[in-house]
Amino acid sequence: MLKFKSFLVFLIFLLLILAISCTNSKSKDISTFTVSYKNFENSLTVDGFVEAVRTTTINCPMGGAIGSSGMIIVINGSVTGNDQKIVKLVEDGSFVHAGDTVCIIEKPTLLTAYENALIELENTIADFNKTKANLNLQYTLLEAQVESNNVSTKIAQLDSLQLIYSPPNIRKMKELELEKIAIQKEQLEKKLKSLSIINQTEIKKWEFQIQRINNRINDYKKQMDELFLVAPKDGFVMVAKDLLNGNKYREGDNVWMNMPVVTIPENSEMKVKIRASETDYKYISLNDSVNFTFDAMPGNKAWGKIIKKSPVGSPYKRGSKLKYFDIEASIDSALTLPSPDFTANCHIILKEIKDTLVIPIISVFEEDSIKIVYVKNKKGFEMRQILTGLSSSKEVIITSGLEENEKVALTKPSSSFVNNKVLIIKEEEEEEEENNLNNN
Repeated sequence: MLKFKSFLVFLIFLLLILAISCTNSKSKDISTFTVSYKNFENSLTVDGFVEAVRTTTINCPMGGAIGSSGMIIVINGSVTGNDQKIVKLVEDGSFVHAGDTVCIIEKPTLLTAYENALIELENTIADFNKTKANLNLQYTLLEAQVESNNVSTKIAQLDSLQLIYSPPNIRKMKELELEKIAIQKEQLEKKLKSLSIINQTEIKKWEFQIQRINNRINDYKKQMDELFLVAPKDGFVMVAKDLLNGNKYREGDNVWMNMPVVTIPENSEMKVKIRASETDYKYISLNDSVNFTFDAMPGNKAWGKIIKKSPVGSPYKRGSKLKYFDIEASIDSALTLPSPDFTANCHIILKEIKDTLVIPIISVFEEDSIKIVYVKNKKGFEMRQILTGLSSSKEVIITSGLEENEKVALTKPSSSFVNNKVLIIKEEEEEEEENNLNNN
């Protein structure tokens, strides 16, 4: 009987040791993180694209009087009101020299107006020549009458020499005839002078009309010449985007007056354009540091800061309630300066604190509205209250409750593994209450 009791005690003791050993073994399977001092960083990552700080922009010409309103009309989802179309466009990213044609725009209404003006000029010149011939004919006939009158006057004057020997009544008739011829001569001379002035006025009117048509033709010709867009300097050209659909222009697309068609960036200085969501926009501030990487340039890195935030958002697409905000970041240094239009991964540092206690956010749990961690000890884990500071999506700063080199669980352990509980707020309250009593 005594031996049986001894064996039973030994068996219970053995089972207890096995249970403790099993518990310790399972507690070792829980992943932990060693608390240490490091630099805390609250950041977010957004996409952007590289742009040149300074660019030469080549715009669609204004267009003058023909189709110059630039009015955009949408009918059944289609855009109308503009007949300017790209018929030839330089390849995006290609190198051009100064004077090279980078884009040719077709404008049928302008061409029609130019051709109609040429026809109008031809008809006007023909009418002018006809009118001028008629005026010259009238003037020549009147000149002939004046010359005929002069001859008649000379003949009458010769006859008047014989009036001395004529009877008084015949002499009187001859004198009256001379007066009549003199009056006719004066009238014809006045009429000839007036006709000369009238003819000159009429000719000037026609010349003015022809000049006006010529001016219009020259204006149309100038507008047509402006439809051939040329590069003002050497460089790599970037095709601009259509503001209506966000896509880069292609041959056959309509283009609007004074809108950018191509740009020639200066590759000496770059920036990054970011289109941030409304949520990200709220957290980003001017002068925040930014680290850049580029999909097209593996291994390349660049550094800069936020330099500009647009105060007004734009909808992602027509009718959308979601908005994006334009943000610009400088590229202050880079291993290799990226080219325009490269996609950039922008790591924006919102807040950075040097040398502070930091643990992963997943190791922090909530119990009864307080934040706790599970600190590993020899027998398992101790549930301990902590006080935290700034946090990010991955890490949190510990202001109280943990020490360097302590280990915290990354997953919540079973209650059987928890062997102690420490609430620092209650301890601090008890100390404060004891101090108050001592002071009183």
